[in-house]
Amino acid sequence: MIKNILIDLDGTLTDPKVGITTSARYGLAKVGHPIPDTENIDWIIGPPLKASLAKLLNVDVKDVLAEQALLGYRERFAVTGLFENHVFDDVDATLSALKNKGYRLFLATAKPEVYARQILEHFNLLQYFEYPYGSELNGERTNKGDLIAYILEQEQLNPEECLMVGDREHDIFGARKHGIETIAVEYGYGDAAELDAAQPKQRIAKFSDLLTIF
Repeated sequence: MIKNILIDLDGTLTDPKVGITTSARYGLAKVGHPIPDTENIDWIIGPPLKASLAKLLNVDVKDVLAEQALLGYRERFAVTGLFENHVFDDVDATLSALKNKGYRLFLATAKPEVYARQILEHFNLLQYFEYPYGSELNGERTNKGDLIAYILEQEQLNPEECLMVGDREHDIFGARKHGIETIAVEYGYGDAAELDAAQPKQRIAKFSDLLTIF
């Protein structure tokens, strides 16, 4: 029986496209690697960001250039990019309904916890969560599997009583590693082919569809 719902942030609760992509372009330009406005970089939304920046720079993730681009990204994101974001339809009402039904909700995002908390507070969504779990600024727990392991340990949760809701394969694979079933949202940043390959237990077209499942 499901008692705990782990929920991703970017592409699941909110659409952070403008803030993330604009801040990434800023960070890349700061290290002398501007990318054309015509190049679509929406794929960086969701996965660990430093790895995505390294891929755009064509360097190893441990390369100092990737770290410098990440610092440039944060310089803009922490002030402006955080709030270039909007909440998807029915998210507030759905979270409220799930909490009222007795489910315990936990944020599970690869985004640094310090930013995730600010975003939830800004949109008045923090009230629905037991705790907003995210990564550390040093890169710890950006891997979804590591993050979920940490949540299970911190909260002493039984994986069989948990379910993960997210939009990318990282959410599905990270949860599956711990025997947790998943629901994928189809309106986020994981395309149909990615979700087909990852094979979540269920897929939903809008966030409020969770209320028909729970």
